[in-house]
Amino acid sequence: PEQLVAFNAGGELYIGEGEDGQLVITSDKNALAGYARRFFSLNKDQLAVLTPKQLKLYNQDLILLEPNWEKMEVNVEELSKGVFPHFMLKEIFEQDKVVAETINSFLTTDEQIELTPEFLALEPLIKKSSRLIIIACGTSWHAGLVAKYFFAQLTNLPVSVEYASEFLPETIDSSDIVVAISQSGSTADTIRAVELAEGRGVKLIAICNVAGSTLARLADICLLTKAGIEIGVASTKAFTTQLVVLLLLAIRFGQIKNTITKELSSKLISQFKEIPRLIKEVLLRNKYIEDLAEKFSSAHNFLYLGRGLNYPIALEGALKLKEISYIHAEGLSAGEMKHGPIALIDKDMPVLVLAVKDEMYDRVINNIMEIKAREGRIIAVISGDDENITSKVDEVIKIPETNNLLLPFLSVIPLQFLAYYIARLKGANIDKPRNLAKSVTVE
Repeated sequence: PEQLVAFNAGGELYIGEGEDGQLVITSDKNALAGYARRFFSLNKDQLAVLTPKQLKLYNQDLILLEPNWEKMEVNVEELSKGVFPHFMLKEIFEQDKVVAETINSFLTTDEQIELTPEFLALEPLIKKSSRLIIIACGTSWHAGLVAKYFFAQLTNLPVSVEYASEFLPETIDSSDIVVAISQSGSTADTIRAVELAEGRGVKLIAICNVAGSTLARLADICLLTKAGIEIGVASTKAFTTQLVVLLLLAIRFGQIKNTITKELSSKLISQFKEIPRLIKEVLLRNKYIEDLAEKFSSAHNFLYLGRGLNYPIALEGALKLKEISYIHAEGLSAGEMKHGPIALIDKDMPVLVLAVKDEMYDRVINNIMEIKAREGRIIAVISGDDENITSKVDEVIKIPETNNLLLPFLSVIPLQFLAYYIARLKGANIDKPRNLAKSVTVE
């Protein structure tokens, strides 16, 4: 009686202490907000025994240890929805701010990329590296797919983007560099894949949103996003801040490998700093997307199509709709549509096409014509005023024009809004969708 025993067999486990000495155990540090003034992370194979009067910490050999207490700095207000009906909507609207904060956290006053002090030691390996492997799950995997295009255009470096759950460590060697992406830093499949990769002697760069998480501790270099606490299960602001870090990482790789000129990197960084302002423009068009959602909330199926950089955004848009509205949705490369999926298209099938003005523009127009010939209902996300596309589709959602590499930061936001508003019309539990958890800490 009056005794709690905690053991970390792998993953996240935290112990907090309140003002009155009350002790709390949790697998989510954010849950300590309002209950604890300080906390420490129980590391793998550590054991803690708690009573109302004392705490004892042991290693796996039962040798007594001193806890490494840290001040609890989570703001309780961050855990409030404020004026918003759902955390997801609040987090969508925070993206201009957190993207700006993440960009600024890695740029010096003269717009030079400065990642971490540990990154300097990795530069000789980067210079001679011949392959990059990205490991992630879910939305983070989609961010990795976008990064594949970043690295292709800026570094000429072959990039393999692997599902953590399907990762094959036998395919890598010590000359490879691994980038692992996880919002929580505690995704079980990702942690397992990282441990297997490190067993092959590779250097690991982690991108996550939680300092001190398991992934952050395992990595040689940890690049933290500045998304802040993300409560909604369907990730939004964590995704766009992951894209920020991945693009800055790709630019820095290009500089190290001399595949990008100073002029080009300087111009790209200047354009990148404008992205928060452009995101704000997209956010202010939410009412139009809310009205649009009413026209499509009764659909039973949805297709999302994109090419190039916007193919992963199509995947992400489909995932968001599935997660929170429970409508079956499929994201596809628009070029693959005629290799089978085109058989699904009829007057009852809404198709969202990412039809922005990039190098794939003409090909996407061909796909739109193929869909219209089969009576598909088309929603097009377009960049700028595009009468050519507008005249060919049923609905358009406009985003501002910008550098092609930066378009995914803007094109994903209407897809987040559309999923949210459709789910709200259907009365779904948006912040806590059925069968899902914020952090998948079991395999």
